[in-house]
Amino acid sequence: MINTAGVIYNHCIALHKRYYRMWGKHLSCAKLQSHIAKLRKRNRLWQSLGSQAVQDICQRIEKAYQLFFKHNKKGVRPPGFKKVRKYKSFTLKQAGYKFLGGNRVKLGNRVYQFWKSREIEGKIKTLTIKRTALGELFMVVVVDNELKPEIKSTTGKVAGFDFGLKTFLTCSDGSTIDSPEFLKQSLNAIKKASRSHSKKLKRSNNRERARKNLVRKHEDVCNRRSDWLWKLAHELTDKFDILCFETLNLKGMQRLWGRKISDLAFGEFLQILEWVAKKNNKQVIFVDKWYPSSKTCSHCGHILEKLDLSVRQWRCPSCNSVNGRDENAARNIQMVGALTIGLGDVRLATPAIAV
Repeated sequence: MINTAGVIYNHCIALHKRYYRMWGKHLSCAKLQSHIAKLRKRNRLWQSLGSQAVQDICQRIEKAYQLFFKHNKKGVRPPGFKKVRKYKSFTLKQAGYKFLGGNRVKLGNRVYQFWKSREIEGKIKTLTIKRTALGELFMVVVVDNELKPEIKSTTGKVAGFDFGLKTFLTCSDGSTIDSPEFLKQSLNAIKKASRSHSKKLKRSNNRERARKNLVRKHEDVCNRRSDWLWKLAHELTDKFDILCFETLNLKGMQRLWGRKISDLAFGEFLQILEWVAKKNNKQVIFVDKWYPSSKTCSHCGHILEKLDLSVRQWRCPSCNSVNGRDENAARNIQMVGALTIGLGDVRLATPAIAV
């Protein structure tokens, strides 16, 4: 069924390109869905995939084209062809599936057994079947259910955090958190697996085994990093009620430092933290990225005209205090974040706590 979805996807992309060559216009989603529905009636293979899954493929392509029209000057490219054996997923909405007893689900005309990681609570909205690079299948169920926040004892503490390359997070109370850098730890094993894969004969069984071995190395890094980020997010939300961060230009950082930024995964951590904070009834505040947090003295408010990235500590010419770059930035982010939500000056409001 996933391979069929890949075939339909490529056919839709070909229709888009042909329509534009002939008429110089964008093919609308409604016209594409109507045409694909007619083709589906004459093709038995396409009928193995639910009608709503086919409609969802057209909607995915339409969304990708709309993003291209909006952000093409920023380098966003239009959707292109994909290898069928690498196509990842399809989505069913109201029809095409049915949950049976004993952890079984009916997709189309076949019944599949699955392992349920958690109980399905609420009204089911969509069901997505995903395929990983190893060929493993996962079922993602989206439900309409109000998230009831876990009421926890509030700490009444506000903290500011500054991201860094040498230290993952620097807290306003002076504590630091180092990143394990899981990709750096496993880089030699990944390189060895990659070399082994490249030496194997193409389309051979040995090459396929080597490819799966390489994929497992990358998945191990991803899983260990994700586990560490989730634990860190829970730890921080348990200690602080309000967490303040600086808005990051991740694309610019990626261009400058490349693999290092991907290994630290700042963006993934902020997504996880926002979800955990919402669940635990805590708050995450973002400070504007143009605020000079590193160049502003947290004691007197004096702003330096220039501060090189290599300078890790500087003395304020106004009050003569010595400021560590990251810790000073974290304190300023804490103060600005507190002022944003109307808490006033919190320079002395947050007791020092080891993170």
